[in-house]
This record gives sequence, C-alpha cells and structure tokens, in this order.
Amino acid sequence: MFSVLSPRAHGVLDYVTVAIFALAPTVLGLVGLAATLSYVLAAVHLLTTLLTAFPLGVVRRVSFPLHGTVELAVGAALVLAGSFLFEGTARMFYLVMGVVILLVYLLTHYRGAPATV
Repeated sequence: MFSVLSPRAHGVLDYVTVAIFALAPTVLGLVGLAATLSYVLAAVHLLTTLLTAFPLGVVRRVSFPLHGTVELAVGAALVLAGSFLFEGTARMFYLVMGVVILLVYLLTHYRGAPATV
C-alpha cells in the first residue's frame, strides 16, 4: 500500500475529524439522527484517538493497526449510512466523511511505525 501519512500526520487528521463531527450539526444544520450521530462520532473518534498508541495518543492502550481497522469499518459504515439513512445535506456529509476516512486509512502507514515520534 502507498503510505504517505505518518502516524503523527494521521493523529492531526484525527483531531481535525473530531472537530468536524462536533461542529457539523451547527454549521450544516443537521438535526435529529444526523446530528446525534455526528456528536457520537466526535466523542468516539476523540476517545479512540486519545487511547491509541501513536504520537498524538495520550493513554496509548489501542494499537495503531487496530485503530486503522476501526477507521476502515467506520468509513465503510458512513458511506452506507449516507447512501441509505439520510437525504440532502446529511447524506452528502456522511458520504464525504466516509470517503475521506477511507482515503486516510488507505494513505496511512499503520505497521512498523514507532509509537512515539
């Protein structure tokens, strides 16, 4: 796999993703399930990032490769959610976020990277 994102760069993108999910309901006007899911994803993504054994993790209990596997599943689930659960702005938001998370997964070097940099 063509890996261009270091664990540190991935961590920065993780925290940006948390902010996007946290702000999306207000900025995009998401309501109901779309808003709730966005807030939950912000919290889960933050917790996962804080718990990951990589440069920007804090507690370092989750391996970076496992972190990647979770993101792969979440990215695919968001594409499906965007395709089948939502309409309009919410649909586009979840489709785009799912694709972005999948791209970050594909571009990240998960194996053999040091836990601290």
